[in-house]
Amino acid sequence: MSTANGDQAARARGQAREQELGGTHDLQMLAGLWRFIRPYKRVFYASLALLPLTSFFLLAQPWIVKQCIDGYIAAGTIDGLGWWATAFGVAIVAEFFCLYWQHYFTMLAAQHALADLRVAVFDKVQSMQTAYFDRNPAGRLVTRMTTDIDVINEMFAAGALTIVMDFITLTGIIAIMLAMHLKLALVTLSVLPLMVLLVDFFRRKARRNYRRVRERIARLNTLLQESISGMAVVQLFARERAVAADFDADNALHRDANQRSNLYEASLFSIVEGVSSISIALLLWYGAHLVIGEPVAIGGDTAASSTVAGAIGFGTLVAFIEYINKFFVPVRDFSTKYAVMQSALTAAERVFGILELEASIKSPADAVVPEQTKGSIEFRNVRFGYHDGEPVLRGVSFKVAPGEHLAVVGATGSGKTTITKLLGRLYDVTEGEILIDGVDVRRWDLGALRRRIGSVHQDVFMFADTVGANIALWDEGISDRQARAAAGHVNADGFVQRLQRGYATAVRERGNNFSTGQRQLLAFARALAHEPEILVLDEATSSVDNETEGLIQDAVETLQKGRTSVVIAHRLSTIERADRILVLHHGEVREQGTHAELIGRDGLYAKLYNLQHDAEEERNGAEPPAFA
Repeated sequence: MSTANGDQAARARGQAREQELGGTHDLQMLAGLWRFIRPYKRVFYASLALLPLTSFFLLAQPWIVKQCIDGYIAAGTIDGLGWWATAFGVAIVAEFFCLYWQHYFTMLAAQHALADLRVAVFDKVQSMQTAYFDRNPAGRLVTRMTTDIDVINEMFAAGALTIVMDFITLTGIIAIMLAMHLKLALVTLSVLPLMVLLVDFFRRKARRNYRRVRERIARLNTLLQESISGMAVVQLFARERAVAADFDADNALHRDANQRSNLYEASLFSIVEGVSSISIALLLWYGAHLVIGEPVAIGGDTAASSTVAGAIGFGTLVAFIEYINKFFVPVRDFSTKYAVMQSALTAAERVFGILELEASIKSPADAVVPEQTKGSIEFRNVRFGYHDGEPVLRGVSFKVAPGEHLAVVGATGSGKTTITKLLGRLYDVTEGEILIDGVDVRRWDLGALRRRIGSVHQDVFMFADTVGANIALWDEGISDRQARAAAGHVNADGFVQRLQRGYATAVRERGNNFSTGQRQLLAFARALAHEPEILVLDEATSSVDNETEGLIQDAVETLQKGRTSVVIAHRLSTIERADRILVLHHGEVREQGTHAELIGRDGLYAKLYNLQHDAEEERNGAEPPAFA
């Protein structure tokens, strides 16, 4: 499947998920979570086993109160009442311990499962092709792995799984009330159908809004990530007000979505409170008539509803009041739990949306892993474009012999960097083939292919770790001694040794405590330490002072020894000694040859070289500005 087709399929799946609300879709999300809970199922089952026990001890308490009132207090005797009081105390203590361990076991399983889920999402993100990151901002992906998973964690922490216990409790209460007195139970619960309809209406409204909340927090995180990363640019161009306005607009959208969620939650809570009050009023009205024996008319039929004094005991009425209060506690909590549950299911939907993705660039089933790599490269009529209908390379063909040093030059947008990306299979060609040692890169094992290619770019990325870790990149096969030796070979050891903690010095975010030249020297050390057979240098010698450039040029020569190398450069003076120079223009190979050959042809390369040479001479010979 092509990248474009894969994107369309992913969008189609996303739209289908957006249209599905509740029901089967919720079960699918819960089934997805179960995959990660399954390894800890013993702990989880222990938690589930405690649910009916908790409900049993909870339901036993009003029944014990009924026995105490009707059997002893109403009869005017206290003989044996102490045993019932003891039983009541045991029920309370037992409920406490069951509820404690149930919550503990639930959270124990949840924390392990969600930690595994984060790892699974991170692994999936790492396996995705570069085009995926072109379309998805870092802030959005960070939201999936942090905020969204934290929301799922809130579902466990808020006791959302006790909905199962609540269902058992509600079922038990209804059964006990019906068994104790059928008519009184029916009158008391007569308003429940209306409550169910209203709750279901607000449930559907809330579910849609929770999805909107998650989308807007992701958008807000994306803006934050971009703004903070580019704060220097924002401040230099005095765009703080504009960026703040954008943030305020997105923040307002997030606020409004949350306020709407609060409205739905308040509506659910109010409905439950209102129905609870009505149920208790009906219970007291009808129950009082049953206790004192007065006839009560229901639907105008007084005779059919007449009673005798003492139709129910006072203890039964008290037990009913206790049961109806306990009935509406989980129903009242359900509005809160449901809010958390829906938010968590929406977050799970977004997290599992990532896990459902399939990388369009991956190792084939019969991947090739050559024991040795000579380093030959061949492009055969390669065509490629990042977007449909916008070709970047138009039938590019060339060969690089093992150990040959090839320089690629051309105007901006000619496709130079694209060649290096296709070589490491960060993207797949639209047409044609790229072969390394005679094997199409699409047949190579992806890890083996990339381990044989060392890359150094102009914008060197440094990780927030030590200098030594940034050279070895946590490869256990590269010892500290090898990392230091590599740094020494590319002239990086000198400045590292001058650091307070040497190779143990901490690298701040993106290496902002090092200069551009220092970061590039460390990148050379990184490439050398991994001993690649093919070296790719993309503008790796630009944007540095003359002294550092000399060190970098020496490092480049060290790196290139015995290796096939592809060097991308705007400054043509840095690639004059290349074995061969490839000239790209509008995605096509226009010229190739040595520096002397291309100058002699007086073609495109000669024009580019002369323009740069004249510009450099003009800059070097210019008079220094006069200052008043």
